[in-house]
Amino acid sequence: MSGTRTLPYPLGVTLVDGGANVAVYSERADRVTVCMFADDGAETQVELTERTGHVFHGIVAGMAPGDRYSLRVDGPWDPENGLRFSPAKVLLEPHAQAITGSFDMGQAVFGHSLDAPEERDDTDGAGHVALGIVTDNRAFDWGDHERPSTPLAESVIYEVHLKGFTRLMEKVPEHLRGTYAGLANTAAIDYLTDLGVTAVELLPVQQFQQDAHLLEKGLRNYWGYNSIGFFAPHNEYAATGDRGQVDEFKGMVKALHAAGIEVILDVVYNHTAEGNDLGPTLSFKGIDNPSYYRLVEGDEAHYFDTTGTGNSVNVSHPAALQLIMDSLRYWVTEMHVDGFRFDLATTLTRQGGDASLHSAFLTLIQQDPTLASVKLIAEPWDTAGYQLGGFPADWSEWNGRFRDDVRDYWRGTEGMLATLSQRVLGSPDIYEDSRRAPLSSVNFVTAHDGFTLADLTSYDERHNEANGEDNNDGESDNRSRNYGAEGPTDDPAIIAVRTRQRKNMLATVLLSAGVPMILGGDEIARTQQGNNNAYCQDNEISWFDWESADWELHDFTKQLIRLRRSEPALRPEWYRHAPEVGGPDTVCILRADGEPFADDDWDDPEARSIAFQLCHEGADAFLLILNAAANGVEFALPEPPGAHWELEVSSDPELALKDGDSVIVGETSFALLRSAGTSDGDAR
Repeated sequence: MSGTRTLPYPLGVTLVDGGANVAVYSERADRVTVCMFADDGAETQVELTERTGHVFHGIVAGMAPGDRYSLRVDGPWDPENGLRFSPAKVLLEPHAQAITGSFDMGQAVFGHSLDAPEERDDTDGAGHVALGIVTDNRAFDWGDHERPSTPLAESVIYEVHLKGFTRLMEKVPEHLRGTYAGLANTAAIDYLTDLGVTAVELLPVQQFQQDAHLLEKGLRNYWGYNSIGFFAPHNEYAATGDRGQVDEFKGMVKALHAAGIEVILDVVYNHTAEGNDLGPTLSFKGIDNPSYYRLVEGDEAHYFDTTGTGNSVNVSHPAALQLIMDSLRYWVTEMHVDGFRFDLATTLTRQGGDASLHSAFLTLIQQDPTLASVKLIAEPWDTAGYQLGGFPADWSEWNGRFRDDVRDYWRGTEGMLATLSQRVLGSPDIYEDSRRAPLSSVNFVTAHDGFTLADLTSYDERHNEANGEDNNDGESDNRSRNYGAEGPTDDPAIIAVRTRQRKNMLATVLLSAGVPMILGGDEIARTQQGNNNAYCQDNEISWFDWESADWELHDFTKQLIRLRRSEPALRPEWYRHAPEVGGPDTVCILRADGEPFADDDWDDPEARSIAFQLCHEGADAFLLILNAAANGVEFALPEPPGAHWELEVSSDPELALKDGDSVIVGETSFALLRSAGTSDGDAR
């Protein structure tokens, strides 16, 4: 070992002959020590004696794959100036690629005294904390693995919770349910491929910490938006145990890729589980608090927070940015994931205070060749503001306006036709002026946060009593309707309208320009019993109830996905224009009488019916008819571009064409008609 040279980069643990190079960034620490823990809890300490710039580094002899380790960091205790060092605390190394155990959230993991927050606490953290596990990324055999590399224009995203999807799936072996191996199981993959989705967007699977206040109530953090390890797959989702979690995750990705399904991770880089000044000291807070977190200027004892969680990662500091970039590259290069959805992405663009298109975070991603080929999706808001349309051209964004406008339209809100037409056409009112394509818009009506589609059409109000907050948590403005009964009902008329509305909204998502995303389980009418904030419900409220699945709705969704993926007219890559404008994709927007809309027509608050004739050069043409009125509407059919119009799919079970000249679309229903044959791209 005497001839092995220690290096300041890469950060974290890097295996070398006879041990490992360990490198830790801290501007303000006086001493950094690596702690090795045997299975019986015995601790061995090795101080990192070299320092290059602000990086402590050194060789730890004998460090090998499977070893458990952490850090102790010594330095000043001066909360008024943001310094919270305590060598008694055992800290998770920020670049740990696998993690064992969890933090027990007692006094031993708090740097300050719980009784006197301004005073340092010296209770030893050993035995009360999660530990890193040394990994060897050379061990996994990717074989002839290839990424699907599905073009964004052909993508259909399925947002899903890794555990909840297979937890009750009987065809998956019981010991694999709710795990990475469970999602890699043939039964799970066959379901996804049969449905036709091209990507799974997994709720957070980076290591996260359970919340003490939830555990006290007998609840758990199910969604996982409480990250503490940006490189490690969450250990509770590993069927193979702590020392197998990395390879198990890779095996899942390999299996999904072999089936043509991409893996997109919902990542939480905007905050961590360490909370505010009264929160625990688990990692970053005890390593270099001012570098990793935004502190209140002039009051550095407190945290500047735009996430609602107590802290915000300090993306104006190179160390925090490097941590995020290292993590993103790791998940792409080593774990082979295909993209990221950034939780509260706007916080990551607040280099000073305001969100900025030219922030260091966005600039670093823009120039990084490793990230150039992956899908980047922003949740374009945080507690300080909404930035829809404010991300770079090669990003997509969760389009919350699509969600709200489509919900409003189908529940009968007045004056929605003009806005609804923009959503169906890819939201050009948001993106076209900045020369961003419809693919900038991720279209959805439901997501993990809020009602499921079944509940959106079954409840007027949230029912979050099981969360233990007296039903005061969660969104109160849901734009939902129960159609005559709150919750489950045997009334056939109510059931019929709920079924139609579910189909209407699924169709609007899957037949609009943009990137469609459906919430996992919506296709089988999964319910959360009216809970629109089920973040703490790691139980049957959130898990997929396969025994109660609505398979007719599933088959309908499957049909829509197949249509979208096979028909170019239903997935334009650029905005459709009127025929006289030219281009491969054209559209005519028609009233029920078959005439184009006049300017005054858009202002009619009672108008709730609209038709879109969608053409693509060299492909079949389609007529998409939407009727949110409480009565049936007869639509005059335009001259077909190819063969005569034929019904393709509808939510109206009674719909029929009338001699090829018109069609009556029933109340709150849609219809999609096809004109087969080669189209010249003109919507006549």
